[in-house]
Amino acid sequence: MYTKQALHELGLRGPLLTEAQRAALDTDGFFIVEGVYSAAECRGMAEEFDRLHAAEGAKGGAEVHVEPGAPRVSNIFNKSAVFDRCLVCPPLLGASQYLLGEFKLHGANLRDPLKGQGHQDLHVDVPKLFADDWWVSNAIILFDDMTLDNGPTRVVPGSHHWPPMNVPYVNRGDWVPEPLTPEEQARIPADLAAPYPGEVLATAPAGAVIVINSSMWHGGTRNLSGQRRRVLHLTYTRRDLPQQLVQRDYLTEDLYKRMSPAQRFLMDIEPEPQGSVRRSAARPELARSWWA
Repeated sequence: MYTKQALHELGLRGPLLTEAQRAALDTDGFFIVEGVYSAAECRGMAEEFDRLHAAEGAKGGAEVHVEPGAPRVSNIFNKSAVFDRCLVCPPLLGASQYLLGEFKLHGANLRDPLKGQGHQDLHVDVPKLFADDWWVSNAIILFDDMTLDNGPTRVVPGSHHWPPMNVPYVNRGDWVPEPLTPEEQARIPADLAAPYPGEVLATAPAGAVIVINSSMWHGGTRNLSGQRRRVLHLTYTRRDLPQQLVQRDYLTEDLYKRMSPAQRFLMDIEPEPQGSVRRSAARPELARSWWA
């Protein structure tokens, strides 16, 4: 199977992005689509976040990252079917195909910054080797309204065309930064936590999806009001690059059976070739005998 075939089998045919959305990705590095999910769907996903977080507590998100002051849950599709609808999100899948070509699931993390918490240094999620070398697409799926007071994501339009800055160590791979020109160096802020000239605070109602090129400079901001701001960060990456959470390492029989062949391809949880036994490099004790 290949990406276009998988999208076709999911019923996603023809252009998945408008001309304006493609232009926004090219120029700004992000766009927002409202009304992708209904109020009932958002309420159900928000309640499921709360249930999972109550069960996991301080360990929530440990498969990927625990963030003090911002409760997280990771590995969500193996824990619940409630979020499955997000695997067929046309704006995100369209952007992923446009930016990445052949792609697969990268990560899926729930996040809810607490009052007075949630501020992040300005960063990019991934490096790049050359201009338009895009590695990851990101959607912020809003279960609650994202307002100016409850910790909106800040983005710097056009910065995906600039050199990568403050890339998380775990995402660097074998990337070695190129020396910066004086003009490029002048863009790097002395204080990564401070507001950046020209940054935009992304706000939108519950049910909206904020689609981001992960090479754009961005970061979370502080939740001043304490109002709930539950979101799903859903990311895709090129098929030649590693996943943030290796789905096969955590794969349950329930998840495998409820996914269609197209969804299994996009999640990268397809069976190994007949006769082979896969043992994960990360978790060598795992083997999926029920694939047979």
